[in-house]
Amino acid sequence: MQISETRSIIVGGLMVAALAFVFATLSGKPETATGPGSGINRIYALFNKVDGLSEGADVRMSGIKIGSVTTQALDKDYRAIIGMNIDSQVKLTSDTSAAIHTDGLFGAKFVILEPGGEEDLLVSGDMITFTQDALIVSDLLDLIISQGERTAKDAAQALAKLKAIEKTIGKIGKIGKLGKEGSD
Repeated sequence: MQISETRSIIVGGLMVAALAFVFATLSGKPETATGPGSGINRIYALFNKVDGLSEGADVRMSGIKIGSVTTQALDKDYRAIIGMNIDSQVKLTSDTSAAIHTDGLFGAKFVILEPGGEEDLLVSGDMITFTQDALIVSDLLDLIISQGERTAKDAAQALAKLKAIEKTIGKIGKIGKLGKEGSD
C-alpha cells in the first residue's frame, strides 16, 4: 500500500510538472533573440513618414503576419527607421519593398512587405530602402475637399457660361421673330 501511494504521489508530481512546463512554453513571451539560429531576423526599413505606426504593429506578407515592429528611430536626415522582427522561415529578397497600410479607414497601421525578384536574400541587420510612406487620413480628406471645392467652382463657371449662351440664343430668337414680322 505504501509503495502504491508513493508511486501515485510521484506520478502526480510529474504530471503537474509536465503541465506547468507545457503551460510555460505556450504562454511564454516570443523569442527576442535575433540573427542566425534564433528564429527571428531583425530587418530595418527607411521611411519618410510613419504617422500612426506603433511598436508592436503587425508586419504582413500576402495578408499573413510574419513579424512585428519593434523599434522606431530617426536617422541623421530625420527619416524614420523602423526595426522589425521577422520570422526567419520567411526569406526576403534584397529588393523587398515595405509599405505602411491601415486596417480599414480608421484602423491600426501595419507594415506590408512585398518580395522582389532578386536572388540575394536579406539577413538580420539589413535595410529595406524601397518603401511607401503612411497615408494620413486627414491629408486625404483635405485633398478630397479641395478637389470638391475646385469642381464646384468649375461647375459654377460652366453654368454661368450656359446662362450667357441661353441669353444670346434668346436674343437671336427675338431678332429672328422681329425679322419675320417685318417681312410680313
